[in-house]
Amino acid sequence: MTKISLPHNFTPRNYQKRLLSQMDKGTKRAICIWHRRCGKDKTLINLISKKAFEKKGIYYYFFPTYAQGRKVLWDGIDSNGFALMDHFPKELIKNKNDQQMKITLKNGSIFQIIGTDDIDSIRGTNPIGAVFSEYAFQNPEAWEVIRPILAENSGWAVFNTTPNGKNHAYKMYKMAEKNPNWYAEKLTISDTNVISEDFIEEERQEGMSEDMIQREYYCSFEASIEGAYYAKFIKKPQIKDIPEEKEIKVDTWWDLGMSDSTAIIFTQTINKEIRVIDYLEASGESLDFYIQQISKKPYQYGTHHAPHDIRVRELGTGKSRWEIARKAGIDFKIVKNIPLIDGINAGRNILKQCHFDRKKASRLLECLEHYQKAYDFKLKMYKSHPLHDWSSHGADAFRYMAVGHKEKQEVDKKILKENCYYRRQNYSTDDVY
Repeated sequence: MTKISLPHNFTPRNYQKRLLSQMDKGTKRAICIWHRRCGKDKTLINLISKKAFEKKGIYYYFFPTYAQGRKVLWDGIDSNGFALMDHFPKELIKNKNDQQMKITLKNGSIFQIIGTDDIDSIRGTNPIGAVFSEYAFQNPEAWEVIRPILAENSGWAVFNTTPNGKNHAYKMYKMAEKNPNWYAEKLTISDTNVISEDFIEEERQEGMSEDMIQREYYCSFEASIEGAYYAKFIKKPQIKDIPEEKEIKVDTWWDLGMSDSTAIIFTQTINKEIRVIDYLEASGESLDFYIQQISKKPYQYGTHHAPHDIRVRELGTGKSRWEIARKAGIDFKIVKNIPLIDGINAGRNILKQCHFDRKKASRLLECLEHYQKAYDFKLKMYKSHPLHDWSSHGADAFRYMAVGHKEKQEVDKKILKENCYYRRQNYSTDDVY
């Protein structure tokens, strides 16, 4: 009988051993801010394969998207030509499902790769171990779904990532540094000696920006996200506790998802000040669900706004969501359809007028701070379009809000101009007393 040892075909480096040792000692939570190309996923696939054989259960490996999970891990091959999934010994595998990126082991454990761009796929599941890869780029709601399950099961979770500004991953890392129940570690190329300074200089010469280098190789949370559309326009004084003005009507701005999330922004406009007093986001729900949710809130509504595609008829019912909403008592005003980049620019321009409730609009703020251009790591340049991820829904609702306000301001200016012209035309000395 062949003897199989775990980890399988993996000799960890010294810095990788520290994490593995901590998890072997029973640590339940860990976050590793490790630089690019230091073997994050190779280390953690070996951790999860070992844990899966030690204790029967369900184990998940989360990526920002399902496609990324397939590319990086399921189909991933290291620099020596070794397939990452072969760290699960073939002799101990009962079944392998390529479509679901799922492995069933002979001891009954199940391993699966999940994209947190589809949160609904993990609701109601019962894992006892989880890895969150590139957590700074993931939908933070996924951890909120999994956390109570792991707490009940006495399960474990490890987060690995390179920084992406001071977002949810940064907040988790700072918390973990002070929490004795967590293992927290940040490793730059100076700590691991895996990558030389000469290599970094080559990256500079080939066009990688200094901010990108500082984030990816020196794990800097301070480096600006040059591909972010809104982050640098949001100032701390704009985030505060905002009391609802009962006598001011509340407008809503919707981004309607078909198979993914729907986002709704609640605003009150006082002179030129736009107060974002609330935010609602959910996925996998019908239009009736959102109508019920907004009706439960204690607001006196003004105008409900939606994008132009609300008029598209659904194949199943032959009716549009605009018609369904109207029947339910909501008469949406359609926001003008303009090019995407023009809408983003409108959002940038209107941000200085916005104030956000620090609690009720916190999820929206996370979306706006994260929303960024897609990056081509092969060409080392940003693409001309946004990265579609968990932050897109809130950012799209904000874009519609900006376009709607811009349109209203232009109408107000036109009316004012026409009124001024009318007064001049009808003015005469006989009017003076």
